[in-house]
Amino acid sequence: MNFKDEYKKRLITVDDALNMVKSDTDIVVGLGPAEPIAFLDRLHEVKDNVENVNVLTCLDMKDYEFTSNPEMAGHFTNIAWFYTPLTRKAHPHKTASQLPNHLHLCAKQRLEYRKPHIVMTTVSPMDEHGYFSLSLSLTYEREFMEEADIVIFEVNENYPRTHGDTFVHISDVDYIYESNRQVPEIQLVEPNEKDMLIGQYIAELVDDGSNIQLGIGGIPNAVAKSLTNKKDLGIHTEMFTEGMLELYEAGVINNKNKKMHKGKSVTTFAFGTRRLYDFLDDNPSVEFHRGAYTNDPYVIAQNSKMVSINTSLQVDLFGQVCSESLGHRQYSGAGGQADTAIGARMSPGGKSIIALYSTVKNDTISTIVPMLTQGAAVTLSRNDVDYVVTEYGVAKLTGREIRQRVKNLIAIAHPKFREEIQKKADELMIW
Repeated sequence: MNFKDEYKKRLITVDDALNMVKSDTDIVVGLGPAEPIAFLDRLHEVKDNVENVNVLTCLDMKDYEFTSNPEMAGHFTNIAWFYTPLTRKAHPHKTASQLPNHLHLCAKQRLEYRKPHIVMTTVSPMDEHGYFSLSLSLTYEREFMEEADIVIFEVNENYPRTHGDTFVHISDVDYIYESNRQVPEIQLVEPNEKDMLIGQYIAELVDDGSNIQLGIGGIPNAVAKSLTNKKDLGIHTEMFTEGMLELYEAGVINNKNKKMHKGKSVTTFAFGTRRLYDFLDDNPSVEFHRGAYTNDPYVIAQNSKMVSINTSLQVDLFGQVCSESLGHRQYSGAGGQADTAIGARMSPGGKSIIALYSTVKNDTISTIVPMLTQGAAVTLSRNDVDYVVTEYGVAKLTGREIRQRVKNLIAIAHPKFREEIQKKADELMIW
């Protein structure tokens, strides 16, 4: 096979790709920075030709007109595994709907219901052997590619060539269009004083030789900064972040004690700055694998001293965690929170940690509450949390009865709310 000739046979324009969109079908696009932005930027242009098109996304990168414009209702629905501010903005227009999931099952469960017509993602250029790299996300893309009618790659020379299970041969691709736009970036958020307090409390719970999972934002970045005095940490994470790169550079992460993928960091997607992408480019020390593998709790549990560190919106006195909704209003998504928390708890010496500020809205609303707000989604059950951490300390929940949980959680609530929370707990007989 002459790979260059096969490439040319599959080469199309964005216009050609838009003409393949049919009514009553699903289009699955790559996660976050792997989105085929050149296509999604223009998808609204075929509005008058189609109805009931579902576009499945995760972490929307732009304010795309196909979902932000109220006139798109009935033509397109952005079915999102995870809401961003842009998705929340579109929701009132009935052009967005959330798809509940545990990340490791998101592809499997959707495919049991409905197969996609088109799958599109952004990849790095083809090599001399005819292989592309799926680059920055392997979360669900492969599973849908294997079942789709049409597979289209947006090939972009600015995307890093990553290692692991990322390689796809030209023979498994139907069409290709090229772009040279820049890769979406997210800057490292500098932690504030409150973040650093929480980060330091969490760092005290992380032993040398642990394997960690972190997300993005002020608190996770504070955790990373607070881990710089640790030794021999490993990475088994859903998302590879800028904070992890800094720990690499500090010599904290070496993966030497891992039982699985020894010497390697394992992830399913990455999102950060150009500096992070350059680090990942052709770097065999970081392996990307399917979310069905990286986020499988039974796989996670095979890492010893696995520490899952996640953030939340609200925790009640039973230990139930809501990380994705404000009451009935969808705010983000479950993602892999339950995956990593349950996997960590099954790991020898593992720990499941939930972190949050004790208050929001300028100290007017407590996030430690007697009961979750009516309509709130339970992202993590009360059975799957070891520690809850705020800027006021650490509440240990494992093995504690409700009475002790109440005491421990009130102790890390903001002082101005503690008496009120205790009074409500007594009234409701939460003990």
